[in-house]
Amino acid sequence: MTTTFPRRALLAAGAALAAPAPLRAQGTAMRLLVIGGGFGGASAASFARRTYPEVQVTLVEPQPRFVTCPYGNLLLGGERQIGQITHSYDGLRARGVEVIHDRAAGIDAPTKRVRLAGGAVLAYDRLILSPGIAIRWGAIEGYDEAAAQQMPHAWIPADGSQTLLLRRQLEAMPDGGVVGFAIPGNPFRCPPGPYERISMVAHYLKRHKPRSKILALDAKEGFSKQGLFQDGWRALYGDMIEWVPGNRDGRVVKVDVAERVLETEFGTRHKVDVANVIPPQSAASIAAASGLVNDTGWVPVNTRTFEARAAAGVHVIGDANIPGPMPKSGYVANTTAKQAVAAAVALHRGQTPPEPVYFNTCYSHVGENYGISVVGIFRPNADGTAIAEVPNSGGVSPRGDLPEQRRLEAIHADSWYDSITRSMFG
Repeated sequence: MTTTFPRRALLAAGAALAAPAPLRAQGTAMRLLVIGGGFGGASAASFARRTYPEVQVTLVEPQPRFVTCPYGNLLLGGERQIGQITHSYDGLRARGVEVIHDRAAGIDAPTKRVRLAGGAVLAYDRLILSPGIAIRWGAIEGYDEAAAQQMPHAWIPADGSQTLLLRRQLEAMPDGGVVGFAIPGNPFRCPPGPYERISMVAHYLKRHKPRSKILALDAKEGFSKQGLFQDGWRALYGDMIEWVPGNRDGRVVKVDVAERVLETEFGTRHKVDVANVIPPQSAASIAAASGLVNDTGWVPVNTRTFEARAAAGVHVIGDANIPGPMPKSGYVANTTAKQAVAAAVALHRGQTPPEPVYFNTCYSHVGENYGISVVGIFRPNADGTAIAEVPNSGGVSPRGDLPEQRRLEAIHADSWYDSITRSMFG
């Protein structure tokens, strides 16, 4: 059974507990190197500079600006423009972070060196690795990088081009067309993300192409906030959305780009006008190339420090790790970034890392003035072998005809996005 917590009380608790207490400076300045400038990496760099001003912080990120996955779905729904979800690293520079726009090509953990694609080699005392995800090209037959230019995944924002491509395809589709979604099995980045995307595409179609349909083919039998999403779909979009679970032949195993066909495991061929294929994923390539992943394709980590099990001194945060029951979300990336930084500084000083508590709040927009959410609090178990949800700490939005509740949750979602990106980027 889940419990719904008052939003203000939960956020107050999160603010009090999510940021570990600073430790006293001892000895020479520590060199903290952060790879990846997304929700995990930018949060780590920003938190390190604000909490441990004596630490030298360097951030390596190939993109000159960061386009967020959160709120990318609102771009598809016509509620945001690309500039509103694009962020500069100038604020981090102003905080004293050295930002290098290059790609990390290799990690030598024994010598504490990182080689960049441009040829430079950076030394560090502790490394925060937040590389994000990689698409498993070929996991769906026929879906490779070339296919993604016709059937966009829009799941790694990079410069925003994939999300904009999907938006243009929706705009070009005739009224009465079919938008097909291929949704992967767990684990993947942002568990509620595909269903918020379905909602926002339906929001756009209802306004501009109301005779159109959405076919959502899902490898799973259920999904995050399912009842809340489906309540919203019925209330807002009628019979526009058809969701097909895996046990009803919903798992897409093959695509035909030329014919715009999604084929499921029992041979059913679904012809669509626009296809959003969200394929299976793994930790980004540098994690695999550095020997940090296990046979799942993700990085096992210490539950208290987020050090990779395979490499001491390399703390892996964000979507690339195996976080137990915690979802691969922006909020989790942010809260675990703070613990990883605090643990890295403590270990460098020969001190015991602070006892961690991890938080998650995941908002989703279902329509205009219609928001829903799920929250959770997590901590390592007694022997640190696993992360578990704190009993009775989880909560979801209440179900029912609650327009004021939905409106307020949409406002809370907007406030969360503004707050977390301001914290990350200044």
